[in-house]
Amino acid sequence: MVAKPGLDGHDRGARIIARAFRDAGFEVVYTGLHQTPEEIVHAAIQEDVDMIGLSSLAGAHMYLFTRVTELLRENGADDIVVCGGGIIPEEDITKLKKEGIKEIFPPGSTLSDIVQWVEKNIQPRA
Repeated sequence: MVAKPGLDGHDRGARIIARAFRDAGFEVVYTGLHQTPEEIVHAAIQEDVDMIGLSSLAGAHMYLFTRVTELLRENGADDIVVCGGGIIPEEDITKLKKEGIKEIFPPGSTLSDIVQWVEKNIQPRA
């Protein structure tokens, strides 16, 4: 699943990532713009996804990304891997990983590197 949490209205990168995943053979659910963490988690559970890819360019990543991981834990779905991308300062990447975000893909990450990382690190959930 690819999701755009919060009020960030820039979804070009998220749509490009969703297309790259689709072209690589993954089933992709794109939730669209302005999703709350609650809506993202609900959709992820409903769609039985293996991974949530969050995109943020608006600076609210610390709250939004960690809120998604909190809600997944609260709903017994913490086996869904959460990754992120966007404009995220280096010092925040370490903090996000400590909060359960599996990987962060900053600007400059190539589509092939992201797809390869997913192929290598994400296993279908039971």
